[in-house]
Amino acid sequence: MAEDHMRYDILAQEALRGVVRKVLAEVAKTGLPGDHHFFISFVTRAPGVRLSEKLLGQYDKEMTIVIQNQYWDLKVNETAFEVGLSFDGIPETLVIPFSAVKGFFDPSVQFGLQFDPATAARDDGGLEDSADDALEDAAAPAASDDGEKSGEKVVSLDAFRKKP
Repeated sequence: MAEDHMRYDILAQEALRGVVRKVLAEVAKTGLPGDHHFFISFVTRAPGVRLSEKLLGQYDKEMTIVIQNQYWDLKVNETAFEVGLSFDGIPETLVIPFSAVKGFFDPSVQFGLQFDPATAARDDGGLEDSADDALEDAAAPAASDDGEKSGEKVVSLDAFRKKP
């Protein structure tokens, strides 16, 4: 098989990260429409991630946040987003580069994306070895109002890659 000098894997992941960026930017401007809400998983020790030492101690490698009812000051730029959330009644501001995102899931419409932070654009200096953890846990199934688990449809780039 020929070597991929174009790095289509990186290009595709960056394009899909653009979907997350665009969705969050729209929510920052107009709020969450309808029943939409998001589960976003990210690598906590990735370059550029900012969260308190307390949270970093609790979530050493990966964390999933929920953007739904109680969030504030959502700000989005080309490389990262910032959001205020409450953890155990304590307000926190998190800064998360898009290159650190492992999973994005909107259970209201069963839409999800998974990313491999290890293949994020290398302009951020790359990610630590902990970013190589399996992606299967990135988007946990959401519980519906009646307590049953909803099915999820997560798009993984691996499903489209040709295996050698």
